[in-house]
Amino acid sequence: MNIIEQRLLRGRNLYSHHPCLLTVVDTGDLKDARTDVLPGFVTRLLELLPSLYDHRCSVGKYAGFVQTLQSGTNLAHVVEHVTLALQCLAGTTVNTGRTHDAGNGRYRVVCAYELEAVVTEAFDAAMALVKALARGEGFALAETVAALRETAEEHAIGTSTGAIVGAAKARGIPVLRLTDTANLFLLGWGARQKRLQATITADTGHIAVGIASDKQLTKTLLQDAGVPVPEGVTVRTLEQAQRAARRLGCTVTVKPLDGNHGRGVTTRCNTPDELAVAFERARAHGRTIIVERYVTGHDYRVLVADGRVAAAALRRPPAVTGDGKSTVRQLVERENLNPARGEGHTNILTKIPLDGHAETVLAEQGFTFDSVPPAGTPVQLRGNANLSTGGTAEDVTDLLPPETRALCVRAAQKIGLDVAGLDIVCGDIARPLEEQGGAIIEVNAAPGIRMHQYPSAGTPRNAGEAIVDGMFGKGDGRIPVIAVTGTNGKTTTTLMLEHSIRQSGLRTGCTTTEGVFIDGHCVRKGDCAGYWSARSVLTDPNVDFAVLETARGGILKRGLAFDRCDVAVVVNVSQDHLGLDGVNTMEDLARVKAVVAKAASRAVVLNAQDAYCVAMAADLDEQVERLYFSCDADNPVLLRHLESGGRAAYLQDGALILADGTRRHRILWAEEMPSALDGCARHNIANALAAGAAMLAAGLQIAQIADGLASFVSDNVRNPLRTNVYDVRGVKVLVDYAHNPAAYAALGQTARGMSSQETRQHRTVAVITAPGDRRDEDLEQIGETCGEVFDEVIVYEAPVEHRGRRPGERAALMAAGAIRASTRVHLELASGAALRLALTRCQPGDVMLFATGTSVAELVEALRDFDPASAESIALAAAGG
Repeated sequence: MNIIEQRLLRGRNLYSHHPCLLTVVDTGDLKDARTDVLPGFVTRLLELLPSLYDHRCSVGKYAGFVQTLQSGTNLAHVVEHVTLALQCLAGTTVNTGRTHDAGNGRYRVVCAYELEAVVTEAFDAAMALVKALARGEGFALAETVAALRETAEEHAIGTSTGAIVGAAKARGIPVLRLTDTANLFLLGWGARQKRLQATITADTGHIAVGIASDKQLTKTLLQDAGVPVPEGVTVRTLEQAQRAARRLGCTVTVKPLDGNHGRGVTTRCNTPDELAVAFERARAHGRTIIVERYVTGHDYRVLVADGRVAAAALRRPPAVTGDGKSTVRQLVERENLNPARGEGHTNILTKIPLDGHAETVLAEQGFTFDSVPPAGTPVQLRGNANLSTGGTAEDVTDLLPPETRALCVRAAQKIGLDVAGLDIVCGDIARPLEEQGGAIIEVNAAPGIRMHQYPSAGTPRNAGEAIVDGMFGKGDGRIPVIAVTGTNGKTTTTLMLEHSIRQSGLRTGCTTTEGVFIDGHCVRKGDCAGYWSARSVLTDPNVDFAVLETARGGILKRGLAFDRCDVAVVVNVSQDHLGLDGVNTMEDLARVKAVVAKAASRAVVLNAQDAYCVAMAADLDEQVERLYFSCDADNPVLLRHLESGGRAAYLQDGALILADGTRRHRILWAEEMPSALDGCARHNIANALAAGAAMLAAGLQIAQIADGLASFVSDNVRNPLRTNVYDVRGVKVLVDYAHNPAAYAALGQTARGMSSQETRQHRTVAVITAPGDRRDEDLEQIGETCGEVFDEVIVYEAPVEHRGRRPGERAALMAAGAIRASTRVHLELASGAALRLALTRCQPGDVMLFATGTSVAELVEALRDFDPASAESIALAAAGG
């Protein structure tokens, strides 16, 4: 049993709204093995993983998967469920999976995940476990789970960051983790995005963080603002520290100037020896040390966010209570077994450390690590109450008086922080600070908020939500997104939309099969209609509006880069790429395209003349608007939709009409659109109707839509290889990236329209090819379609498109199909020779189609010797000259 292929579907996909791991598994020599006939397999599996009883599977009830095991299922299905179970044991909760038979002992196994590193490791372990049990061998589950937990902890999100991320997701704000291990996130899209690292936001100033890191400068600024702070000085040597303590004449606190999380802090130093120990401890975390007056009272933390006090907590130092039998060490070890405690900041609480600081604090109480405290005796283990060193917290937000709230907000603003954690020491937080001698002893620029989200006592506060409110106000951080899918016309429709929206004054981000464009400028060339390209647009801070071509391949390989879009457009669904990636039928292909339609939150634009598009409407959420487009004003689907008050775009008597409820707007005549080629290119009219309906749904004005469509030109610069027209000695040459029967049929119709514009009917000649990864029957159908719609067909092969086929094989299949429909068929494998042959068969006024999968340069090179003047003219036009 082996892995043939594996893909991380990072976004909404064919199987789920959530990220999934897709793996093609070849069961090999275990192809015929089923769980009901493998001796002892089910028993051993359930002994190892009793949590499988919770898997409902397709049975839909408790122990449903166990029932499936007992009745018999394939081992790939078992791998799916074991992968899910192992992820749960690692601490990442997932429950979605499915297994599809791909034939010949191969299966497509889909498993949801939270962390990529965990799911890939879990799948490998599941494969090993299932193979071992199938062969009657043992499996070391404990070691596997331990390794998975270690991986999960390494990639886990910190509790504080997780609270903010969770609040953002609850608001519907898009969230993207920028690294696998760091707590660095991007919240929102495009020009509305904000970055977040721990609790530092994009609005947190670098200078403010620097000020907060300098405790003495912080105190100076707070004193200037009238905020009570403890008196103190900075020192570099122990002698300076001793003099400072004598000058202060009281109990002092010693801490590093730029420390955090309570590291190196010692409170209540009264003697020179205590000061010396404290000084060395602080020096381990910084060269400059603060010696300041020790403020008596309780330790409080106040969180300021969004210009207000969001939460406050009483922090208690870590402590244990004696039972008269256990040592301090044993009591601490027992407390550290609390599931709420963990290493670092990934759990609600942190484990209590037994270090030099704890030893010092214990000595002050007359204990050592091996002392046995009397029953009921509290034993303190830290001088400070930081959660990062094992402390606990109790919520006291409601106790803060208005004076203290205002003081805290002023302190944060004086430092310049949008999010600040203020450490306050006073006897009673319910009383104003000044009347009891309390003080703000520290301001933190990246405060932990788990004490507020998950206090040990008191009311939990949604501190993450307060920080998100400060970052986004009431917004959701999204920019408008239109996603375009379908078989033919996606790129042209996308570019029409991008051009029109940019003309309206917005900065656009656009992905197509030609590249990535930011505000009209190409920033990346190539086939960019998938996940990564869409993500690059959505994360670009210069984008106000995104238009994303979304191709079949991208959906299947990585899923969508967006959780939802405002408007989805499905231009059509026709035969193409069948037999690849498990997509074998037109119904399969329509389901892939429907992934985009189902992602729309506002509206979906559908082709009323395409049965597969029309069928998608039934599966959409009720609140999502359906808009239809049609080149046939009498289409029954369109008419029913208009009668019910629906919005649509259609062609009527040569004019493009937008129906907006009861109003009908003629936006322009088809002949006024350069891309319509004087009304001959009906496929581009259809694309324009789809684009117009999408812009109507997105809220653009009728005039903006009309201006955009009227000024869009489909040439080699703006829309390469999509119905580009050149002149060669009076012959109109259409250059297009046609690669399926429907595309060739549309171009044939366009060519016939162009050839009959003059007083007499001229001929149409097609020079055709197709990629080698199409099925035999598809290649034959391309040839047959061309034989039907063109007067003459010349078949050639682009050498870069063989894709595993023998030279000449593709052309022979297409030629055979063309011969079934026409007697005027020629086979000329080299593109240059095929082009020259076609031109010799044409007269002025004829229309010649050159279907190329590469570039117009092929046409230029073919004409270099044959017609140098035309070659130069086309090269200049193609370059935008």
